[in-house]
Amino acid sequence: MSRSLRAELLAWLLLPLVAVVAFNGWSLHRDALRMADLITDRTLLASARVIAEQVKEADGRIEALIPPSALEMFASPDRDKVIYRVLSPSGELIAGFPDVVAPPAQPRGLEPAYYEGTFRTEAMRAVALAQPVISKLAGGDALVIVATTLHGRDRLVDEIWQASLRDQFLLVGIAALLALLGLRRGLAPLLRLRDELRNRDPESLTALDRNGVQGELRPVIDALNHALERVQAYIALQRRFVADASHQLRTPLAVLKTQIALARRDDDPQTRDEALAAIDGGVDGMARLVNQLLTLARAEPGGAALRKDMLDFNEVTRAALESLAGIAFDRAIDLSFEAAPATLPIHGHVTLLRELVLNLVENALRHIPQRGTVAVKLEQSEAGILLVVEDNGPGIPEADRERVFQRFHRLAPAAVDGTGLGLAIVREIVVAHDGTIALMETQPPPGLRVEVRLPAAPGEAPTA
Repeated sequence: MSRSLRAELLAWLLLPLVAVVAFNGWSLHRDALRMADLITDRTLLASARVIAEQVKEADGRIEALIPPSALEMFASPDRDKVIYRVLSPSGELIAGFPDVVAPPAQPRGLEPAYYEGTFRTEAMRAVALAQPVISKLAGGDALVIVATTLHGRDRLVDEIWQASLRDQFLLVGIAALLALLGLRRGLAPLLRLRDELRNRDPESLTALDRNGVQGELRPVIDALNHALERVQAYIALQRRFVADASHQLRTPLAVLKTQIALARRDDDPQTRDEALAAIDGGVDGMARLVNQLLTLARAEPGGAALRKDMLDFNEVTRAALESLAGIAFDRAIDLSFEAAPATLPIHGHVTLLRELVLNLVENALRHIPQRGTVAVKLEQSEAGILLVVEDNGPGIPEADRERVFQRFHRLAPAAVDGTGLGLAIVREIVVAHDGTIALMETQPPPGLRVEVRLPAAPGEAPTA
């Protein structure tokens, strides 16, 4: 099920308000009941005191005259019943109803006692008051009880708390309306962004405008723009790969087609064998070119994500050099390797690191004269891992040392066949592993010294 951001935000705004209103409703009802009880108690006490003032001795008897004003205090549209009871100090009923519920405890001194009870199935609230009586026969306190039904009190409670609760619900409704308007205005930039993404040209990869949106949305737009940049990089990488492949394969394919045509027309077996040998060499060259292009595409930024593992760079280098021993032997070149005294842990891609060593050393083996020397050395320092490849060949002029890292760039005159991709691949692999590469002249010249610095992985055991 789809979820609505507007509904969720509105719920988080209104649910706490509804909870607050519910608590306030309970609190208001309690306060209204307390206030209504206070008003009722004041009326009951005033009525009881008016009656108590009329309790006196006359002709040797205790009498109590009930003034009308004592009962008129309770006049209201609710027509509550008012009952009273007056007892002499000896407990004799002087006036009122004999079945009025007595207080739980007798009042002491001049302090009234308030309580609730039932009179003939109706709930009532009452007050009991002790009234001192001066008598020649027997003095003491007369007991005055005044009670009333609770219809008026309950109506007052309802009027107080329901009116307040109604006002609060009205405020919540206004808050909800304002929240809806605020959410609509606040979510407008997000909706505009949605419409822009929905309506834009599918081929458009231009960055989204981050101006005019809230600060909370800018990281989202920045992430989308970053994703669009990566898509652009992938597309550029694919186009560059296709362009490089088509450019470099066009000529070899044309040569192969020409050689095949010559072999078909010529009946001489020796000529055919020469053409087939040339075709075989051309296919090998194209295979190497395709492999190098794929390696370059993998190592370039924006290529496929590299899976890096913990490796021992000593072992990676040794394995790469073993595969080049045949080339060195065929050309009578002295290929030496000085490994680091301890393991060299590095967090890297095993295939690309192997290609790094292969391209550097093979480039040296192919460009130096026969019976030359190529020395490979590994060192570890505080700065990381240092790979050094030195040869005693013609070297690279200082003016060309940066250009040789460009793809398909070859020094003129080119005495050795090649694709011009070896050093371009090396630099992309070095960059993909956060390293640096430098070309310099050997001491003493002539010769070329290549230094590659890679970050070492601290304190982890390399995988086998």
